[in-house]
Amino acid sequence: MPEPGVAEALARLAGVTGVTVAIVSGRGVADLQATSGLSGPFRWVGSHGEEFDGPLSGELAHRRDELAAVLAPVVTDAPGARLEIKPASVAVHVRQVQDRAVAAAVLEEVRTLVDSSLTLKPGKNVLEVAITDADKGTALRRLVAELDAAAAMYLGDDVTDEDAFRALRPDDLTVKIGDGATDARYRVADPTGALAVLRRLGDLLG
Repeated sequence: MPEPGVAEALARLAGVTGVTVAIVSGRGVADLQATSGLSGPFRWVGSHGEEFDGPLSGELAHRRDELAAVLAPVVTDAPGARLEIKPASVAVHVRQVQDRAVAAAVLEEVRTLVDSSLTLKPGKNVLEVAITDADKGTALRRLVAELDAAAAMYLGDDVTDEDAFRALRPDDLTVKIGDGATDARYRVADPTGALAVLRRLGDLLG
């Protein structure tokens, strides 16, 4: 869920002539819109960029369902583990697995079970297996090119956001939220810091 004030800050930016605000996520677009509660003239890019111009094809959805069937027993055998089926991927969550050794073993077993043609997207206490090779970086490059954007700014806090940080041009603005190694040019400590960046940008553009 967005921090208090984020919706207003994004809406303010989206209202500036010549500015496009895009919400880029590993979540499916429908889930992202429902979970975030955000509304406005935003561009919505889901499933790590696979949901860019519409939903997945039936063939890809079938491959996703087959993958879910393979991974379901791994989750069932580990109390606290959870399987999340997204439009273009299947994610195994272990945040609520109390025994951290068991949690690590679950994710390792997932790695051994999946086909090498699939794309692994590790995150914080989660391993997502995508049925395509789309990532946030390729989606961001596509969006920048489509908009013929003079400059871009990207903020993110997870491992998969590193693809987006690396994809942008040297003069673009990349901001890592929180701790951890990053290819972003700048860092803020937490979501409150990210909100301050958005508000400051709104002030400058205003």
